[in-house]
Amino acid sequence: MQPATPIRIVLIDDHALVRDGIRSLLSLMPQFDVIGEAASGAEALELLQRIQPQILLMDIGLKDINGLELTRRLRQLYPALKVLILSMYDNQEYLTTSLEVGASGYVLKEAPSREIIAAIEAIAAGGSFFSAEIARKLARRAPEPEGLTPRERQVLLMLAQGLNNKNMAQALQISVRTVETHRLSIRRKLAIDKPADLVRHALEHGWVPDH
Repeated sequence: MQPATPIRIVLIDDHALVRDGIRSLLSLMPQFDVIGEAASGAEALELLQRIQPQILLMDIGLKDINGLELTRRLRQLYPALKVLILSMYDNQEYLTTSLEVGASGYVLKEAPSREIIAAIEAIAAGGSFFSAEIARKLARRAPEPEGLTPRERQVLLMLAQGLNNKNMAQALQISVRTVETHRLSIRRKLAIDKPADLVRHALEHGWVPDH
């Protein structure tokens, strides 16, 4: 469902061509409104004193500061601000650090446009979004989640991908009520109540479903 007012977005990337491409993509979507751009950390800090976006699309390789450190600073200054890391880097350290500094999602620049759009929508709705490829990379050499069934691990990964209960039910060929039961069981077993905290905890531990 399209939000009543467009989602306010700011692009932070030191490459003008990248910003132009993303802005052109998002301009085709009435649910998005790109209200500002910045090519550096300094520009971003100055810009956010004047405007109030809901979501930042953040590059990591800025010239004056690492985008992950900038994310940490901005999240401290503006706790309600959501950050989607949009980067060419997929190494383990960056992925883990993005969670530590409070990013709500991580998508590679080479990802299809539909994935970037889905990530923004999921984050704006209060969720998190990490593509399946990213979630699997986080999972390498990670222990299995103690006490969770294979089906519950599947539900956890789908939560990280931004799927809602209906989407999960369709993908797993089970009822929405069964999905809700699995989510309740996961929350009880992990002693975590908020969906965003649950997804972040799962990704930090690199938990993935059986295939």
